[in-house]
Amino acid sequence: MTEATDGGAGRPRTADDAAGWDPDPLLTGHEVRTLPGWRPGSGPSWPAVRAGGAAPVLTLVRPVDQPPAARGVVVHLHGYNDYYFETHLAAALRDAGWAFLAVDARRAGRSLRPGDVPHYQGDLREQASDLGRAVAAARTAWPGVPVVVHGHSTGGLVAALWAHAHRVRGGADAVVLNSPFLSVERSWVTPLQDQALRPLARSAPLRVVSSGPSLYAGRMRERWEFDTELKRPDGVPVRAGWLAAVRSGQRRVARGLDIAVPVLVARSARSGADLAEGDDLDTVDTVLDVSTIAALAPGLGRDVREVVVEDGVHDLVLSAEGPRGVYLNALTCFLATVADR
Repeated sequence: MTEATDGGAGRPRTADDAAGWDPDPLLTGHEVRTLPGWRPGSGPSWPAVRAGGAAPVLTLVRPVDQPPAARGVVVHLHGYNDYYFETHLAAALRDAGWAFLAVDARRAGRSLRPGDVPHYQGDLREQASDLGRAVAAARTAWPGVPVVVHGHSTGGLVAALWAHAHRVRGGADAVVLNSPFLSVERSWVTPLQDQALRPLARSAPLRVVSSGPSLYAGRMRERWEFDTELKRPDGVPVRAGWLAAVRSGQRRVARGLDIAVPVLVARSARSGADLAEGDDLDTVDTVLDVSTIAALAPGLGRDVREVVVEDGVHDLVLSAEGPRGVYLNALTCFLATVADR
């Protein structure tokens, strides 16, 4: 296969990788590539999957300026009511010598299409397949270097399950979970008993079971620039099919996973209520209960390391400068150990 040069970045890439990328309409200095999404054709979750939209796509996003000789590549998967916009994450990784590739999963961010139910998935294998496509694209673009998956919140749950499923072959070389959504306990989602949720998800997968504004997203909008149509302060309704899929994944986590590669689990030191006002809203996780993350993290795999960020918010990358720096330093130090293996 012939090679081409990535304009200005100085790294080689295959001719196939060079094709199909367009300027990102949302972020200067980035480019995007849209791919068709996989859909399971049968099985008990098929009606719930089909409810989300007929022709899902995923969108790969990457900075044009990448390290000339990358030590590895980080593949980022966002959470619910979210998409990739955190250019400072990519910049910090570039400074550490790591390339960066994000995926806006089906029905989220750049991948949302007319007729889609925003952020919906009726089976976590949907988003896991999007992550798998992104990891495969990373290995094509940066052959011979480690690939590390970085998953946030629901993306962290999906990344953990995906890494467990690919523990023998085809997975990543390491996994980083930024405030992963491992349990609904004391979370932003109004829980339902699973016995009631499962039949509801089969009969009425789009039934709204929890809704309301995202005060967390509204608070972040005061401090960060992002598209409020793609990360909505008014929130995204939680539907029965999505919640059933998440609960199924969380029950699997609760039984214990066997991720075979190093895992870094990062979380805030404290949780707090998602309120409109308060002195500590910028210093706690107002979305998830960090104690459940702490309790479940050791059961994820064979080599699980933890970092607790004092004064961190739910997405540690969006924390204030001090705790954000603590997280990014922990992340790049972990990546250095992966590169040196």
